[in-house]
Order: sequence, then structure tokens, then C-alpha cells
Amino acid sequence: METLSAAVLSAIGAGLVTIGAAIGISKIAAAALESSARQPELQAKLQTMMIIAAALVEGVALFCAVVCIIAVGK
Repeated sequence: METLSAAVLSAIGAGLVTIGAAIGISKIAAAALESSARQPELQAKLQTMMIIAAALVEGVALFCAVVCIIAVGK
């Protein structure tokens, strides 16, 4: 059996990063929506916290995707 090339492994890694980020952000959004339905008066604070959390998830995902892309060059 042939070993997978670095490009294929990096593509798989980038795909997994994308899936993980999508799942994380969707869970954040679902929790914020449920919380704002329960306590509408906290909607502004919840939205701010949701955006910060989603940005952190996206930052980690971007970092991981860059690592996958750099691995192709080596």
C-alpha cells in the first residue's frame, strides 16, 4: 500500500479543520440563540460573547489551516 503524499494529508487536515470550526461555531450560535430566547434582555451581551467566541474558533481554525498548507511546502 502506498503512503499518502503530504499534499493529500494536508488537504484532509484542512478539511477536518473546516468541519471542526463549522461544528464549533454552530454550537456557539445555537447556545446563544437558546439563551436569548430564555432571557431576551441579555441579547446584546450574548451577541457580543458569541461573536468573541466565534472569532476565537475561527482564529484557531485559520492557524491550523495555515499549518496544513505549510506542511505541503516541506
